[in-house]
Amino acid sequence: MNKSTQILHSIPTDPLTGSISVPVYQTATYVQQSPGVHKGYDYARSNNPTRKVLEDLIATLEEGDAGFAFATGLAAIDAVLKLLSAGDEIIAVDDIYGGAYRLFTHVYSRFGIKVHYCDTTHAENILQYINPNTRFIWLESPTNPTLKISDIKKICALAHAHNIQVVVDNTFASPLLQQPLNLGADIVLHSATKYLAGHSDLVAGLVVCKTPVDSEKIRFIQNASGGILGPQDCWLTIRGIETAQLRVERQCENALKVARFLEHHPAVRSVYYPGLVSHKNHSIAALQQQGKFGGVVSFDLKKNTTEAATRVVTSTQYFKLAESLGGVKSLCCLPAEMTHKSVPAEKRHGSGISDSLIRLSCGIEDAGDLIADLQQALDGILHAEVLHLKSQQQQTQTVLS
Repeated sequence: MNKSTQILHSIPTDPLTGSISVPVYQTATYVQQSPGVHKGYDYARSNNPTRKVLEDLIATLEEGDAGFAFATGLAAIDAVLKLLSAGDEIIAVDDIYGGAYRLFTHVYSRFGIKVHYCDTTHAENILQYINPNTRFIWLESPTNPTLKISDIKKICALAHAHNIQVVVDNTFASPLLQQPLNLGADIVLHSATKYLAGHSDLVAGLVVCKTPVDSEKIRFIQNASGGILGPQDCWLTIRGIETAQLRVERQCENALKVARFLEHHPAVRSVYYPGLVSHKNHSIAALQQQGKFGGVVSFDLKKNTTEAATRVVTSTQYFKLAESLGGVKSLCCLPAEMTHKSVPAEKRHGSGISDSLIRLSCGIEDAGDLIADLQQALDGILHAEVLHLKSQQQQTQTVLS
């Protein structure tokens, strides 16, 4: 079955009225026939019919046992971390999302959770960090923002040989391009704010577990901690998912065209996009992501300064300067000053996030317009350099004369 067909027909019509749109059950509680006897719902923190549709839908798309909706992507990460106990350890991808790094470092480290950061683009690198306390391998593939690719299947095999679970943040690929559970992962999570909701109008997080055992644990944590997604935002996320296949296909097409343009611009030093043959793990991405490579492109400038990068991101017209990604409108950001500012500079640089790294989230606009926008912004850098050089030459001539 085509993914678009699967999405649309995994969303049920309302059994009460036949409504083709999922109703928004805006309620805090439910009337019971007698104590403990009800229609499957007792209190909105524990369960909600609108939320259940979303949770069932993401479980279907990721081909897992059960799904869970949270108030934000970080709330979803937090719920998974609550599976751990003091003394447990995580091996995490080195250029991890800045919010996850902040949560690991400034919150869970105080509770005795230790994290080792590792370049997982070579699966064998994780072996040096494995010890009896290791509970999770924590992956992003592609990573944020340098678009590194990890061989999920190979890492899962290594992890499971040591009785370690693998958690994959699948936000950048989405289940439309990649299903980590089918590659061996145990838990997958999303910032549904991004490609799934797709319109930059809500924040949400999703978790999908492979086994009923993990599902019951996350279900308990979701209810006990209470960081649930409200019914209105559940409905908006469902509506976004209905068009996700069309959106993501266009975003992937635009991103590949933008990446190819950037590869040949004289102001650009390096381009990071797994769809390029020059990408280190292009062949792995092609297999894992079903031949499509996502809508995010990152690149460095030859003039590796924050000032030069700032000039570019404040000169674009269609690429709006903002955090987040995955929406229908194109966005750009400077990770070192925005999404990853909480990560120490030495760690950022060590994982490949330079001061001039610019992250683009390609929307569904015309690719030619997006390229023209980048062309004028990058040409402005070259023009400024020419003017600076001429000024220096004039100053030198004046001194000599």
